[in-house]
Amino acid sequence: MSYADLLFIGGVVYVGPGRGSVSGGFAAPARLEVAVVDGRIAAVDADLSAWRGPDTEVVDLAGGMLHAGFVDAHIHPIQGGLERLGCDLSAGSSAEDSARLITEYAQLNPPRGCDASRAWITGGGWAMSAFAGGTPSAAQLDAIEPIRPVFLYNRDHHGAWANSAALALAGITADTPDPADGRIERLPDGSPQGTLHEGAASLVAAVAPAATPDDEFAALLEAQRYAHSFGVTAWQDAIVGDYFGASDTALVYRRALAEGRLTVDVVGALWWDRARGVEQVPELVARREAHAAELGPASRFRLSAVKIMADGVVENGTAAMLEPYLVLDGAAPSEHPTGIAFVGGQALTDAIVALDAAGFSAHVHVIGDRAVRDALNAFEAAAAINAWSERPSTDVRRHHLAHLQFVHPDDVARFAALGVTANMQALWACNEPQMRELTVPLVGPERAETQYPFASILRVGAGAGAGAGDDATATDARPRLCAGSDWPVSTPDPWQAIHVAVNRTLPADDPEYDSEPLLAHEALTLAEALDAYTAGSAFINGRGPGDAHVTGVIEVGAVADLAATDRDPFAGPAESIHATKNVGTWVAGRRVFG
Repeated sequence: MSYADLLFIGGVVYVGPGRGSVSGGFAAPARLEVAVVDGRIAAVDADLSAWRGPDTEVVDLAGGMLHAGFVDAHIHPIQGGLERLGCDLSAGSSAEDSARLITEYAQLNPPRGCDASRAWITGGGWAMSAFAGGTPSAAQLDAIEPIRPVFLYNRDHHGAWANSAALALAGITADTPDPADGRIERLPDGSPQGTLHEGAASLVAAVAPAATPDDEFAALLEAQRYAHSFGVTAWQDAIVGDYFGASDTALVYRRALAEGRLTVDVVGALWWDRARGVEQVPELVARREAHAAELGPASRFRLSAVKIMADGVVENGTAAMLEPYLVLDGAAPSEHPTGIAFVGGQALTDAIVALDAAGFSAHVHVIGDRAVRDALNAFEAAAAINAWSERPSTDVRRHHLAHLQFVHPDDVARFAALGVTANMQALWACNEPQMRELTVPLVGPERAETQYPFASILRVGAGAGAGAGDDATATDARPRLCAGSDWPVSTPDPWQAIHVAVNRTLPADDPEYDSEPLLAHEALTLAEALDAYTAGSAFINGRGPGDAHVTGVIEVGAVADLAATDRDPFAGPAESIHATKNVGTWVAGRRVFG
């Protein structure tokens, strides 16, 4: 027997959901030790002292917990890195905080010479709930910076805030029409107010200085460092392509690969151009195949998914809903009373059927209940047309719907029936101010009772694929939940999201805490939430059971993508889950943090 390269002792181990070398798995961690050889898990047992050799690195967990590394199934890492390196407003919770942070950034980053890129102030991370109606004004920015153009995305990146200088450079006036996929917030005289919703933000993005390749490379490395600090070992980049003026970030990943600096395992979701239709599928296939031919199918960066943004968000009235939004007092009726389906109906069905037939995993942004229904209808059509019943459960197509803020009760069971995974951004499933002040008044209290039904999606039809053997098919629905952060929309720290998934509230010490849980019956157990953020997301990325490189679980043969915490979160009260800290991260047995 060979000795271990790496041996974990002195703590508890959460092996993952019900499979592996430890019979049956655990619903809670157990006192175990883990041996790693050549980047893979070689043994899991109560006593592995025989695996300790003269060159074995022994990691004492000191009473903490070892678990599979987190896989963030919906993240925008390069954008997040750029915002961390730019004017980052994510630490603020009020209009005053935003003003202070912008002022400090402007003072520390004055314009230099004739370099136009140093004249602009760009970044993002402001909270809609910090401003009346969620719409900060150009006048507020002008009071801070009247000369330099300022352009800042909000936290959900479905809108942006611009000052008068930026609006003027973009040529936005009272005569500028709203784009088909967005809206210019306006003053009573029709002139631009300063907030730009959805596609309207691209009008300013088109004239703002683009990040350079070196900027984006630095942003990727910063995002990777930051994610590793939270125990994240892999992710799915939810947009690789031209979106709001962003460049082709696939080139950034390829540079990191070439320089040996990419340590996360990445699936890039190619961007679906919503101004086009299925005629773009051959181009996406050609891009995927050229990439795979050059880098190989086992590359740490794979272009195996396509991202479709089916609708917008509730706060600005662009999420596609089955029933009209409520009209607030003093507000003019909307031109889109049920929101905007960016890609919906037959167009979405055609896209999903074509992408599935081409071997892509579809990653679909859906916020409103109409968008969710359209997407499920599209997958139902794809299942029939493309004969899903004949596919094995290890089929490479791993379709998932992200966000799922509103799901009609009639559609909850369809996830399990179709074998389509729900991709939850659990940190939003709480009664924070944006929910109370911006969302509920627009949809009403009855529809507010259908938000983020993660427990229902997981448990309705439970057992549909349990215990299935090698003849299991792709519609056996294993697993049905994965998880991501949507960073920089919210923190990439999975323990903060898991806390909300279990409690349906923010931590009690959070300034936006509300003691009333958001639909407490939709709370997950800690094991369910942790499984979603590890094994569930690994499955979506092609690293699940039956795949060549299994991650997301601690079992013999799995890749040793691991994370260690400072405590056993299962041992304390659910209200303290957020206090769990990552103290070490390993990718294929190599320490990348701690």
